[in-house]
Amino acid sequence: MAGGGDQVKLLGTFGSPYVLRVKLALSFKGLDFEDVEEDLANKSELLLASNPAKKQVPVLIHNGKPVCDSQVIVQYIDEVFRGTGPSLLPADPFERAVARFWAAYIDDKLLASWIQAARGKTDQEKTEGLKQTFVAVETMEAAFKTCSKGKPFFGGDSVGYLDVTLGALVGWVHAGAALYGMRLFDDAKSPLLAAWLERFGALDAVKAVLPDEDRLVEHAKMKQAQAAAATTAQ
Repeated sequence: MAGGGDQVKLLGTFGSPYVLRVKLALSFKGLDFEDVEEDLANKSELLLASNPAKKQVPVLIHNGKPVCDSQVIVQYIDEVFRGTGPSLLPADPFERAVARFWAAYIDDKLLASWIQAARGKTDQEKTEGLKQTFVAVETMEAAFKTCSKGKPFFGGDSVGYLDVTLGALVGWVHAGAALYGMRLFDDAKSPLLAAWLERFGALDAVKAVLPDEDRLVEHAKMKQAQAAAATTAQ
């Protein structure tokens, strides 16, 4: 399916930026894959067997062998399919280390605080999450300036590992603007990232896997309603 007799299957769920990250890597590499939608309220035996440690998506199953964690999966795809499509990780060891550092920062700081802002149990938690989100955005704005060296993408002239890592948020940035009237990457406060967002989102490989914005908005409203119901029930 992926070429050369490779069988590639992705276990995921709608709306997950971690799953979209893997789909972006597969899309940029031009790889076909079987997209398996998981119900996380009723996890399949395949998911539980493939990721017994965390029981989470995404899981990439390549020729029957499972690979877990979105960043690990993207690196795996880049290494295993090295001769297919563009290279995502830099060839230089130092630049590769820098890319991995900032990729970890995106998950540990930016994405974690953004999720807290959206799903915090109290207004105080949400406010603090939003505050830390914009601190992380400011940091990533500076990181883009350094990593891109004045070129269009984190990877330079072409998309790289950090573009795929942060690019998983593209759909949610637009959905967030529709939901809250607020953009994560602002033309005034983070102009480099705002311009990057538009360039990245316009790429064919991105549009091929980007979830529908209206469906993301409805998905977010459903999650918020579920969280509110759970809080009320306690």
